Amino acid sequence: MEAEGLYAGYGRIGVLDGVSLRVGAGECVGILGHNGTGKTTLLKTLMGLLPAARGSIRLDGEAIERLPAHRRARAGLGYVPQGRRIFPALSVRDNLRFAAAAAGLGEEAAEAVLADFPELLRLLDRLGGALSGGEQQILALARALVARPRLLLLDEPTEGIQPSIVQAMAERIGGLRAARGLSVLLVEQNLDFIRALSDRVLLIHRGRIVRELPAAGMEDPALEHEFIG
Repeated sequence: MEAEGLYAGYGRIGVLDGVSLRVGAGECVGILGHNGTGKTTLLKTLMGLLPAARGSIRLDGEAIERLPAHRRARAGLGYVPQGRRIFPALSVRDNLRFAAAAAGLGEEAAEAVLADFPELLRLLDRLGGALSGGEQQILALARALVARPRLLLLDEPTEGIQPSIVQAMAERIGGLRAARGLSVLLVEQNLDFIRALSDRVLLIHRGRIVRELPAAGMEDPALEHEFIG
């Protein structure tokens, strides 16, 4: 994916101020910044949930900035929003079936994703709202992968997750990335998590990408104060 000169916001309130970025095939790019700097707005704009006022978005060279969200999903984008946003009144099975139907796929796609998430098998008849935070995050990830996207947009996947589960979540995402050749754009505040998964990290401030660092460059303790604390 390549985005060039993206401007977006909410009504007259501008948030993104000319953001440009690239995510290569099989690459994981992290995005780090304070709350309110445009991280979630960027992912929503890339996914088509928020219109871009200006700028271009290309997926495998094809312009997608004018496509609605469901067309972008079918073109190869997957999205796990902040707060997970599963359907709490639907069972785990029906959450996955809904994802398959939205992608224009049959129920076999919902069944197939369980090979990568066997822990959901015992939870298939449980309502989404009855799951723990970690289980909901696993369901949200599985739901996004039902349509086998090429690029996964992840917004704060460790939010509300017990620290003991965070490492397992990193290993799961890393394994899926390797097995599927998946590209990932990761918004995250947990430095250890973003460092473990990312090939490089983009630092965002006031709606602009202000710096790019290799994952090894995330060891600088000043980053926590400047872009998180």
